[in-house]
Amino acid sequence: MIDRILDRLRDRYGPPSVHRRLAPLDELVLTILSQNTSDTNCERAYASMRARFPEWSDVRDADTADLEEALRPGGLARQKAPRIQAVLRELSADGGRPRLGWAAELAPADAMARLESLPGVGPKTASCVLLFSLDVPVMPVDTHVGRVARRLGLIPERMADGPAHAALTALVPDARMLEAHLLLITHGRRICVARRPRCGECPLLDLCPYGPSALGVAAAGGPSHLRLARGQEG
Repeated sequence: MIDRILDRLRDRYGPPSVHRRLAPLDELVLTILSQNTSDTNCERAYASMRARFPEWSDVRDADTADLEEALRPGGLARQKAPRIQAVLRELSADGGRPRLGWAAELAPADAMARLESLPGVGPKTASCVLLFSLDVPVMPVDTHVGRVARRLGLIPERMADGPAHAALTALVPDARMLEAHLLLITHGRRICVARRPRCGECPLLDLCPYGPSALGVAAAGGPSHLRLARGQEG
């Protein structure tokens, strides 16, 4: 079923554009900055930080207040600045520069475990580093991927995001992992949105257990799509 889903999404949206390819440490920090903010603000914060602190050792050793100021365009700078510095200190505990090249030398499960042992790094951030920077076939589950996968019945409705990473990684073919991640995000942003999903326009409607019930309830004059969406995501 997953191949049918991906084929239809690719037919609707076209092949995903080439995703950014950054060094693992750059991807790690950028993903931390992306938490609870827009892509635009995340990129602004990242550019501001790198302009002011060109080397990762500069970021690590900066006065935290100065780093917060550089990160302010991305929001939540007070939380993210000390988190990033804690990660960089952990990655340079041997006294050298912060480095993350070792992730490429480990088995995927070991790399995931070690990345998740870093301060404030969860499965989504760890998966982004492995998939985007190192071509390791693991599925990062953000809010869009999780919502679409639950509505399609690919994972149980109440499965938490942590276990969802492993479940979707096992479900999606390795060769389509990045494509799947990007297509599910696109679908979650354009049609399978959190509030008032446009189920009548969905290319997956006949494969989806959520859509027909949502359309049926709406046609019957029952609870709105908004209430139904909230209930499903409960």
